[in-house]
Amino acid sequence: MWATYRFTGKSLAKDDAVRRINLFLKGNLDVRDSLHSLRLNGKLEWNGVNEIVRAQGRGVVVRVRHETWTRSDALLKAEGKVPDEVAHRALALTSFPALSQFSRATFETDADAIIFSIQADILNSLIRHKRDGYLLLYPGPLAHCSPADRDWLIKAFEPAPALDVEHSMANLAEIIERCRRDSDAPILFYNVSSIVMGDFVHCYSGLEETLSTRIKRFNLGLIDLSRATGVSIVDVDTIVASHGANRLKIDTLHLNAEGCRLVAEEVVRILADLGCL
Repeated sequence: MWATYRFTGKSLAKDDAVRRINLFLKGNLDVRDSLHSLRLNGKLEWNGVNEIVRAQGRGVVVRVRHETWTRSDALLKAEGKVPDEVAHRALALTSFPALSQFSRATFETDADAIIFSIQADILNSLIRHKRDGYLLLYPGPLAHCSPADRDWLIKAFEPAPALDVEHSMANLAEIIERCRRDSDAPILFYNVSSIVMGDFVHCYSGLEETLSTRIKRFNLGLIDLSRATGVSIVDVDTIVASHGANRLKIDTLHLNAEGCRLVAEEVVRILADLGCL
């Protein structure tokens, strides 16, 4: 379902004379908050990318479709159908519904631009079905599901290793290639701010990879991927660094309304540069 908004200052209205631009977002709150809307404690703080195009007088309405994303390896395995064992259980998948986890809409969309984020590959831990091999993100504590479902999850699944940069970028390159088989829509990728709140490490001797270091490795990998494939990078890391993490970040991963606005402005700038607007 496409979510369509046109802002008149007082209410939402349709205007058939206005050109419509369709964006398909495959990512999590970083892409959703900046391009669709940001709500905090039930209050609308930022109303999405149409705030930018309206203020710039571009004469377009942006329609957004958003799907949450577990990880690149799971997307490549997705067959467009929820496995029966998952479909018939009331699992607490919260923001990662089964339909989204096994969707192939990314490769079938007719959007004018496709926008991804590398955040999922950096952060998400998945489990793999021992017999069938499919990947699942179960975000909540097992205590939140029934005893029967909890036993099934423990017996039927095993942890899937975290992705390293090389495997992630290889997966993303394949995703880009698949998207381009049937579409010439521009492809954009959000990188991730490497500023981790409360991280004051100054000596890394004896430390395993920290989150900030992992983010930096993936951001650099995305630059190489852009060189190789021609995708565009929405440089969230530079935006946050330029304007100040203390000013823009709610926590390590989430931006406030001002941060979302700045990121949306960068997306609009890139889309305009690519001829989408």
